[in-house]
Amino acid sequence: MEINVLIAAIAALIPMILGFIWYNPKVFGTAWMNACGFTADDLKGGNMAVIFIVSYIFSFMLATMLHTAVIHQFGFFQTLMNEPDLTKEGTEIYQYTQDFMNKYGTNFRTFKHGALHGSMLGIFFVLPVLGTNALFERKGVKYILVNVGYWTVCLALMGGVICQFA
Repeated sequence: MEINVLIAAIAALIPMILGFIWYNPKVFGTAWMNACGFTADDLKGGNMAVIFIVSYIFSFMLATMLHTAVIHQFGFFQTLMNEPDLTKEGTEIYQYTQDFMNKYGTNFRTFKHGALHGSMLGIFFVLPVLGTNALFERKGVKYILVNVGYWTVCLALMGGVICQFA
């Protein structure tokens, strides 16, 4: 089973699109700026082209790895990774994998299921990482909620798109 690069590239756009909405001053942008101690003038500098390109690269990296978290069939293939004849037609292991995929290849392949796993990643991976950083940076609960909320929604949407369409 291979990662669908096109779907990963499309899913990698989700954090950028959602970021424009989420961090808009009319949504959570003002709360985020206050929690960070930023003013509107503080955000005017910086090379926005570099920021968007690098953030898209990071989002693409995240989207490629989400395949293995939201599509359960990857686990089956990971178990057989060292099998030498896995992709050779006519071999027993090749036929076994084809039979498996014919029978179970579409199980749990819905947007809803991918969104569930994406949300779980947001809560059980992003929250501990960003929360720990925020504690040592002496940031408040509002800072954690705004940023973890954003990433949880991003991962839910990305996971849903990947699980449904990859």
